[in-house]
Amino acid sequence: MQNEILIPKLPANGATASLGFVLVVDDEEQNRTLLRDPLEARGYEVAEAENGLQALQKIAARPPDVILLDLMMPKLDGLEVCRRLRQDARTAHLPILMVTALSERGDRLLGIQAGANDFLNKPVDIQDVILRVGNAVHANQLHDRLQREQARSEQLLLSILPKAIAERMKNGETNIADGHTDATVLLADLVGFTSLSANIDPGEIVQLLNEIFSAFDSLVEHHGLEKIKTIGDAYMVAGGISAPQPDHAEAIAQLAIDLRDEVERLNQQYDTSIRIRIGISTGPVIAGVIGRKKFAYDIWGETVNLACCLESTATAGRIQVATATQERLKGKYHFETAHRVDAKGCGNLSAYWLGQRI
Repeated sequence: MQNEILIPKLPANGATASLGFVLVVDDEEQNRTLLRDPLEARGYEVAEAENGLQALQKIAARPPDVILLDLMMPKLDGLEVCRRLRQDARTAHLPILMVTALSERGDRLLGIQAGANDFLNKPVDIQDVILRVGNAVHANQLHDRLQREQARSEQLLLSILPKAIAERMKNGETNIADGHTDATVLLADLVGFTSLSANIDPGEIVQLLNEIFSAFDSLVEHHGLEKIKTIGDAYMVAGGISAPQPDHAEAIAQLAIDLRDEVERLNQQYDTSIRIRIGISTGPVIAGVIGRKKFAYDIWGETVNLACCLESTATAGRIQVATATQERLKGKYHFETAHRVDAKGCGNLSAYWLGQRI
């Protein structure tokens, strides 16, 4: 039979899966029916709107994969509907096929200027409609998939880098290195975790470490600080580098106390005896991104080295801070009398044991 349209058979079990969601907008019911019936038979889900205002309401409630839009309608014509959709970032990408009896070049140009992707002539050729709708739906679904992949990529980037740094990389910066004259660095190490890992199944030890560091991550976020990295069972944090934070030393000090309390809570929960030792120092640091395929945000400088020395010489369960940090926290936290520390790579220096907030 001439111009016959082949409709695919439904699965034997009667189950159907929509090929896409189509909105048909026309002020005449017979025109909507003429488009709706063959599309539904083909496997599309079809909704209808009898004027432009109703179409905008339905699109806001549930954006379709493609819009078949009549040009000539009362109240709000197709051109104005098209313009409004293109002005809204949430709907600007939607494929719009204008259905019109107008064939003048000027009318088509107006439609293209308003944002139409394609045109269907009245009276419609159903086979032409099905082919064009299929192409438009496929393009929109590819767009949605790309958006989801982009969102996942951005989330992954944010899990590796501070938000401000991630934005700079997205904008094309490749060599990111910043000097910060005033920052506070914390390095924490889990004492007893290495010996524990020798006697526990690898899966269990990774699960425990993940729970500990996940709890640490939540505390870091709560205090508005920046996690730098984990190194085995060590954990590094900095304050005053990703965003202005005048009280970064105070925030780091409170974080240190909270980290220690969290380890004690987990010890009670899992019947373990892990302890934490912490070193804190304040001063200038250099921060930047290294790597091309695998990115890492890191910090360098004497302040970082000093925090490492203070951590390595700290007593398990205690928090050792540098003199510069103690100066910032005087009157806000209790401290024991200064003591001397002889640390490899840092020489002989003064340090303090941090107590509770005053």
